[in-house]
Amino acid sequence: MASQPSDAHSPQDEKKLSLEKPADSVDHVDQSAVLDGIHDGLVFPTEEERKTLRRVADTIPWNAYLIAFVELAERFSYYGSSVVFTNFVQQKLPPGSHTGAGFADGQSGALGLGQRASTGLTTFYQFWCYITPLLGAYIADTYLGRFNTVIIAVGVALIGHIILIVAAVPGVIEHTSAVGAFIVALIVMGLGTGLFKSNISPLIAEQYKRTRLFVITTKSGERVIVDPTLTISRVYMYFYLFINIGALVGQIGMTYSEKYVGFWLAYTLPTIVFLLCPVVLLIGRNRYVRSPPTGSILLTCLRLWRFAAKGRWSLNPVRMYKQMTADDFWENAKPSKQGDNKPKWMNFDDQWVDEVNRGLKACGVFMWYPIYWLTYNQLNNNLTSQAATMSTHGLPNDVLSNLDPFALIIFIPICDLVVYPWLRRVGVNFSPLKKILAGFVTGAAAMVWAAVVQHYIYKTNPCGYSAGTCADAEGNALVSPLNVWIQTGSYVLIAFSEIFASITGLEYAFTKAPVNMRSLVMAVFLFMSAISSALGEAFVSLSADPLLVWNYGVMGVLAGIAGIVFWFHVRKLDAQEDQLNSIGPGHVGEPVDDAGTSKI
Repeated sequence: MASQPSDAHSPQDEKKLSLEKPADSVDHVDQSAVLDGIHDGLVFPTEEERKTLRRVADTIPWNAYLIAFVELAERFSYYGSSVVFTNFVQQKLPPGSHTGAGFADGQSGALGLGQRASTGLTTFYQFWCYITPLLGAYIADTYLGRFNTVIIAVGVALIGHIILIVAAVPGVIEHTSAVGAFIVALIVMGLGTGLFKSNISPLIAEQYKRTRLFVITTKSGERVIVDPTLTISRVYMYFYLFINIGALVGQIGMTYSEKYVGFWLAYTLPTIVFLLCPVVLLIGRNRYVRSPPTGSILLTCLRLWRFAAKGRWSLNPVRMYKQMTADDFWENAKPSKQGDNKPKWMNFDDQWVDEVNRGLKACGVFMWYPIYWLTYNQLNNNLTSQAATMSTHGLPNDVLSNLDPFALIIFIPICDLVVYPWLRRVGVNFSPLKKILAGFVTGAAAMVWAAVVQHYIYKTNPCGYSAGTCADAEGNALVSPLNVWIQTGSYVLIAFSEIFASITGLEYAFTKAPVNMRSLVMAVFLFMSAISSALGEAFVSLSADPLLVWNYGVMGVLAGIAGIVFWFHVRKLDAQEDQLNSIGPGHVGEPVDDAGTSKI
């Protein structure tokens, strides 16, 4: 994100943007330097203009919206199915029911394995969905390309959805065989989801092809700089908006389908919507910008790192850390510095080395995300279970989780069109790393809210610290008189944390990765959620009465401390934001001259 105290254009200015070359433009970058069919004829800013002109985002191309719709349909199917997983696993099949429906006054359920089992299985599913992106990234970058890998991912996930429906149909749901079918469905769906997620995110951002700052004049006469970094940020803001439209509609519809019809319908409807994915992908296949596979770049990257680390190993950990993080670590590994001793495998230019350095710095930022995701993951299990112990007044207990995507749908446009422009106008540099810090803070606050609510649930429930299993002599659940809408604070705070941390993480993964490793770096970002799910398994013992206050409190404290340490770790990197964004694409796998410059 740009560090100048400039402002993104208002919605009114958006309509006034003109690509006419200003009559008074002088002292600009030589136009012939960028004759690539993308930047031809554009006017580039002088150094003075970079510091003084207001910065705006460019228009998002329409083919990006097509891919965003594919993501909407996929997220509808993902969240529409998974929102009812907790009840499917935890709660018992209602007496006399063959579908799991609880109807107006009952609690929907199926397998009756309890809260710890439901938390364990849903956490495993999250872990699996976020470890498989590494495989998807490798396949895409090395063999098939992103678009083709997404097509395969859709087919795999569709098979998983069909197995999930089988686990919930009458005649199966009443028997223990439903457990096995459900677990197989999770594994197959998670594989398809992982192959999809690592490639759809970079694919949408690649639809915008400009990479350099350029100057335009609005119809009002103002000269402004169009910043590709702001444009990529906007692409991911609205990409996330589409995600949450799909999640909101899917979750609301499926919670009521589960409650009044049964789990088979709650799993069938998402599958039908999911079928829109291959249709839209194939219809628009000739419109999409597609990056071809580049071979095993990962091996070249590892060789480069090993070459750069040569002679820097030490038994003294302090000395080794200093040598491995020295300013000349990557500089001495550039091809131009090797002279006649350049290895044969070093078939890349100096600029690609800078890209790899930048990408690894981004991965270092992502290493803090597992702690953040611990707070977000409470949405999928424990907060749903908490709602079941409160007065829902006829609402399905898992419908409250929809407050998160609902809040995101409202606040994403507000942040993009009002909050962020206002901050730039008053001179506040709300850079990507500062946004991530804000995500940690708001995530921690959400957990504090949940801990306080849980404390009062225990105080007001007829069974005290056994609120989750409280029932009368006839087996009817006894709940706290607290209104379930008190949970709103947790969901809204988590939504803000997603705007700051999750969206920015997608943006950071794309903009900081080497061009031919974008799927891989995106997969590393997603993999942090898998690590978080694994860490979450360690806290499963806290996911039951009477320890739930401790569960939320520990999550909040961890996120708060991690946010503080995170900022001390990245504050120097934050100052280099513009410098990192200015690194252009390098070349690998092409002939380079002795100066380390691509000959192509």
